[in-house]
Amino acid sequence: MAATEPPAPVRRVGILAKSHLRAATPHLVEIEQWLTARGLHAVFESATAALMPAAAGRQVLEKQALAAHADMVLVLGGDGTLLSMADCIGEAGSSVPILGVNFGRLGFLTEVTLPELYPALEAAITGKAAVEERLMLRAATLRGGQTFAEHIALNDVVVSKTARSRMIDLSVSLGDELVTRVRGDGLIIATPTGSTAYNLAVGGPIVQPTVDALLLTPIAPHTLTNRPIVIPATSVVRVQPHMEERDDVFVTFDGQAGFH
Repeated sequence: MAATEPPAPVRRVGILAKSHLRAATPHLVEIEQWLTARGLHAVFESATAALMPAAAGRQVLEKQALAAHADMVLVLGGDGTLLSMADCIGEAGSSVPILGVNFGRLGFLTEVTLPELYPALEAAITGKAAVEERLMLRAATLRGGQTFAEHIALNDVVVSKTARSRMIDLSVSLGDELVTRVRGDGLIIATPTGSTAYNLAVGGPIVQPTVDALLLTPIAPHTLTNRPIVIPATSVVRVQPHMEERDDVFVTFDGQAGFH
């Protein structure tokens, strides 16, 4: 989707740091002081607040509540930390913008560096920074024809074998129309944002983030003909494992949640 108009100025800034990231502590204290000096309200995620010295009157919320009550969220960490926050915002049905500051080794999503933190934050809170909307996936997992779990994902949904399992067999359909059969280590269903994540690592195409499309990328397919496929973003993708007794299939959502 195209970038939207710059957002209205914000008053409540949610703050989330990578779990146990002690290196973020002095920066969190400075950010709180910087926001307070400008008459803004800092709202800390509970585990993030635990990294800081205690302070009276500090507002602390769980991550899910932060997604619903902040005007924007500042994330300090790597892409995994940002994904966890984005997924919470998606689950809440919210449109809260995220500003990601990179504390990790590699950040495709957390693009702002520490030296750029305060200029970027200033632009965001005053509404001078444009917000770029990103497509997300809504996934439902069924057993026996009944939905037992639903997830929102910014990067990808991955259906794969476990480390000790032999290769798996998957039927992939768009709606009710069979598109391909994948025999190998699994399949990645990725958004353009997720094209630079697991999809990239297995040789899938890089897609510009605002392209309205999805990617179907086989993982180590045991055939000469399975190749990544780019499909319309409106597609309903159905993945059906064909399992035998020794097969072990796992599904993950943004690498944040998953189950057999």
